[in-house]
Amino acid sequence: MGGIDWNQAKVGQEFKPLVKPAIEKVQLVKYAGASGDFNLIHTDVETAKQVGLPGTIAHGMLGMGYLGQLCGQLVGTNGFVSRLTVRFSGMIFPGDVLTCRAKVTNKNEEKRTLDLEINLEREPGKALTSGEATLKFY
Repeated sequence: MGGIDWNQAKVGQEFKPLVKPAIEKVQLVKYAGASGDFNLIHTDVETAKQVGLPGTIAHGMLGMGYLGQLCGQLVGTNGFVSRLTVRFSGMIFPGDVLTCRAKVTNKNEEKRTLDLEINLEREPGKALTSGEATLKFY
């Protein structure tokens, strides 16, 4: 996949969002195995409720992975993601359809980098995970 054109990118530009389908329990089980995080709050409703949660919740790092996927798709084969930082501010639940958004906050001509503001939302304007990323172009 080619990715965005460095020459066309502008500060303030927002990219087409990445929409992820509804989270299903099988995805949480697979992610637990892939990540090594077998905390039962992610896969067992009774355990989640015993610790005060309304039900199982997705791994926060799954949401970060979705944002990383968007950044990787944006830079494509034109470079790489050199930095990705996030803050977790809300829980992701099974059944959630998530939207990943990215907006250019800085373009460094000398370094050939784009800094992005990134957000993962269930509802528009209400980030569950937010952060910054830097895309380095060849």
